[in-house]
Amino acid sequence: MRRCAKWCEPAMRRSRLVRTVAFMPIQQLHETPPTLDAGIVERLSVALNRCFETLEAAEDVFAEDVFVDLYPPFWRFQLQGRAAFAAQLRAISEGVSSSRILRVVPTASGFVMEHEETERGERTEVARKLWLCEVRDHRITELTGYCNGGWDDELRARHAAEAPMLRP
Repeated sequence: MRRCAKWCEPAMRRSRLVRTVAFMPIQQLHETPPTLDAGIVERLSVALNRCFETLEAAEDVFAEDVFVDLYPPFWRFQLQGRAAFAAQLRAISEGVSSSRILRVVPTASGFVMEHEETERGERTEVARKLWLCEVRDHRITELTGYCNGGWDDELRARHAAEAPMLRP
């Protein structure tokens, strides 16, 4: 096995590095599967994005027993319930947040949303997050979130110098 590349974090032990799959059959779809109603997707994605600013989990957005599966960098934890999700939002907040939707992709049973959250407190941090949302009865019933972690001014400057982006 090759040694860690420059991007490899110290917490990523060699035994935990991603391994390449030699062959994986992919079933071709001949027709586009149906997606959730666009109006429902728009209402829920805007409301999901807003909850990171208000730190509230509205009852018309989330099912009472919503299942939340969160993947911050190098960790994973799960929550059950609208109140538990709102409590988690408040617990990790360290200042005033603003959030903007980068894109939303409807799926057959919900949607995927990518957004960028900026939190201004003692320091400014920017995080990009990807949310996989399952929807039933016009509410989010399952929410899986992947986050790159908060990037402070120093890390954003280093990133801009060492790995300039081709697209925003």
